[in-house]
Amino acid sequence: MKFPRIMLAAPSSGSGKTLVTCGILQALVNRGLKTASFKCGPDYIDPMFHSRVIGTRSGNLDTFFTDYETARYLFGRAASGMDISVVEGVMGYYDGLGGISEQASSSDVAEALDIPVVLVVNCRGMSMSVLPVIQGFVEYEKHRHIRGVILNQMPPSLYPDLKARIEERIPVKVLGYVPKAEELVLESRHLGLVLPGEVGRLKEKLHKLAAVLEETLDLDALTALAQSAPELSYKEPEFPKLPENRKVRIGVAQDEAFCFTYRDNLQMLQDMGAELVPFSPLTDGSLPDNLQGLILSGGYPELHAARLAENTSMRDAVREAVTGGLPCIAECGGFLYLHRTLEGEDGKDYPMAGVLDARAYRTPKLSRFGYITLTAVKDQLLLPEGGQIRGHEFHYWESENCGDAMQAQKPLRNRSWDCVHGTASLYAGFPHLFFGSNPEGAWNFLNKCGEQTC
Repeated sequence: MKFPRIMLAAPSSGSGKTLVTCGILQALVNRGLKTASFKCGPDYIDPMFHSRVIGTRSGNLDTFFTDYETARYLFGRAASGMDISVVEGVMGYYDGLGGISEQASSSDVAEALDIPVVLVVNCRGMSMSVLPVIQGFVEYEKHRHIRGVILNQMPPSLYPDLKARIEERIPVKVLGYVPKAEELVLESRHLGLVLPGEVGRLKEKLHKLAAVLEETLDLDALTALAQSAPELSYKEPEFPKLPENRKVRIGVAQDEAFCFTYRDNLQMLQDMGAELVPFSPLTDGSLPDNLQGLILSGGYPELHAARLAENTSMRDAVREAVTGGLPCIAECGGFLYLHRTLEGEDGKDYPMAGVLDARAYRTPKLSRFGYITLTAVKDQLLLPEGGQIRGHEFHYWESENCGDAMQAQKPLRNRSWDCVHGTASLYAGFPHLFFGSNPEGAWNFLNKCGEQTC
């Protein structure tokens, strides 16, 4: 099938990929193009910004979580019928597993999708020195996906001469520049960018940025490069599914405190037969009626600890449901919510749901972060003993009791640790899971939920 597509990558983190990607997405939408977007790697926040622009949820593409064939399926399913798809890279273009491999890097995803790549190069403090940077990235790549360049934070006065010199010496097309615009910078916090809802006048800023990029980028050349992408085939995986006349009703926490959930995890559950019911632990007084399962997503409960504590009826409802055997997946932020107490960002301890008799507290640095493979050390909700699923950890908060039902192993590194509270009805731990790495986990959860009577 023909999927017009483009990847925006960079030599390193901090190059301005997300800002440039959002501006380009807004410009494409303003032109009336049906646009899909994706983010490489295990990132929740950047896709939220994409979604604010395109009006529907953005997806993740990750070649540690899935093989190439599954990555192409996840891409093709969302890209079907679209005029163009934009993929934002992660970290530096070649940065992959363990810091020592290109696997799971943006370049690895580019290979999986056979996608033209545009390198966003931050030119702050550079002029001619940008040439060997670009040349090195282009010549290092084996399959020559890098076809274009955007010069970020480039003075307009220098741009014409640098563009000419780059194109004279390097086989790439310079697609334009992005001038320095401090008023359009996106702020960060301890887990990445601040959330889109916290950015004042975000839509106004994105439209302003899109208007700038219409003037400084050759968007016609960019869309033509996307159109030049070769045809891409994909095959839909075979998943087990419930009978069409049967649905399993699962509550999914979705609000400012619980907002880190992979789109494709939810889609897989729906494809298998789940009816997903969103609710807010912040504002709702109780759980939705007739639930057969519960998902407490990751997010920022530490920023909203006082409000979560004040909602005693919800805390009580969650404790009674989970301790009563309602199947529950609680990842990272959701795991923190199940604790007896949680230290908020203000340094005070607040009562939480009390499913786990332990305190969650802040640490001065990332406790554990990056990709992991989880192995079940005993039979439990998601997997039988010995079963494996892939995910990642990224958290500054820690727990007095992280659990010991699974063992986490860092890829390409001799490092492992025990984690996860896993019982016949509970998965609760810091690791975020990607069901595409082992659909058995999603199916086992769904089947356990199906045993519950409404």
